Amino acid sequence: MKADYYEMLGVSREVDEKGLKVAFRKLAMQHHPDKNPGDAAAEVKFKELAEAYEVLKDPQKRAAYDRFGHAAFQNGGGAGGFRGDFGSSMADIFDDIFGEMMGGRARGGRSAGGSGRERGSDLRYNMEISLEEAFGGKTAEISVPTTIQCDECTGSGARPGTSPQTCPTCGGVGRVRAAQGFFSIERTCPNCEGRGQVIADPCRKCGGDGRLPEERKLSVNIPAGIEDGTRIRLAGEGEAGLRGGPAGDLYIFLSVRPHEFFQRDGADLFCKAPMSMITAALGGHFDVNTLDGATTRVKVPEGTQTGKQFRVRGKGMPVLRSTQVGDLFIQVTIETPQNLSRRQRELLEEFEELSSSETSPQSNGFFARMKEFFEGLSET
Repeated sequence: MKADYYEMLGVSREVDEKGLKVAFRKLAMQHHPDKNPGDAAAEVKFKELAEAYEVLKDPQKRAAYDRFGHAAFQNGGGAGGFRGDFGSSMADIFDDIFGEMMGGRARGGRSAGGSGRERGSDLRYNMEISLEEAFGGKTAEISVPTTIQCDECTGSGARPGTSPQTCPTCGGVGRVRAAQGFFSIERTCPNCEGRGQVIADPCRKCGGDGRLPEERKLSVNIPAGIEDGTRIRLAGEGEAGLRGGPAGDLYIFLSVRPHEFFQRDGADLFCKAPMSMITAALGGHFDVNTLDGATTRVKVPEGTQTGKQFRVRGKGMPVLRSTQVGDLFIQVTIETPQNLSRRQRELLEEFEELSSSETSPQSNGFFARMKEFFEGLSET
């Protein structure tokens, strides 16, 4: 049985036009074939979603569906005498939804109205920084290979003194339609490649593109507290638009190099530090360097055990665009003495002789409980 259109889109039967569009847009982005290459199930799901949206967004078709269900579009019109022309309106679906997702025709590719202007491509730049740079922020100078507007034709692509002409094949629309029975298939105009205009006399400097390659140097501000995986968008710093179209954007993807001593979790920092057995037993302190360039003294109570975590407040990472600062957590590991001299060994042996269950309560208690456990098993 064919699934209900409303259930397919995850909306109620009282959903308005805006809610319907939002629901379809979310699901269509999730199941779009471009995001699921080679996934036949995703492609089928995408087509079903498009079909459901095509019906429900049209008041007349929706009314017929609400009354007769899927029968309204079967057997030449079914009980309602209504026939759905899915092929002819499929292009309108993508213009309505995916054109908006990409920022509209004028921004996302071919422009409406046959101006021939096309938005430039977005660019990606991968930047790696240190944890210290993420802590304090920095201004980085980068060099990006891109394209700029041709100064000879000012981006039109036509030789100075001439101008692009309306495409005779599509009449400036950029698309052509061909009827096949009940369906009408629309495709990009093969003559102007969807631009709506053709250039009879192209600019000699740019070859008709309206843009030229160039390596640009940019200054990028990295704010303090930036996290690994953050994306910075520089509007208009991508490739120049084709034939005078708007420029694309530059996206900088940041990655933070692993640090030798610190690991980051949000705004907090963590590190592990060894501690001598003597300091752990008698108590004392140790000094730790922090990312702000300072040295912090941490007090160690006597009897400290391996795994003990010390918290140093305000010595973590700054929170992005905030006055808050995280904390530093130091986990200690008690180091067993090695390469003992004869005198050191004698002292430890003497210490062992003077030790009692109170000196090492954990180990003594553990083995005592283990002994009782197995003795109890043998008695049963």
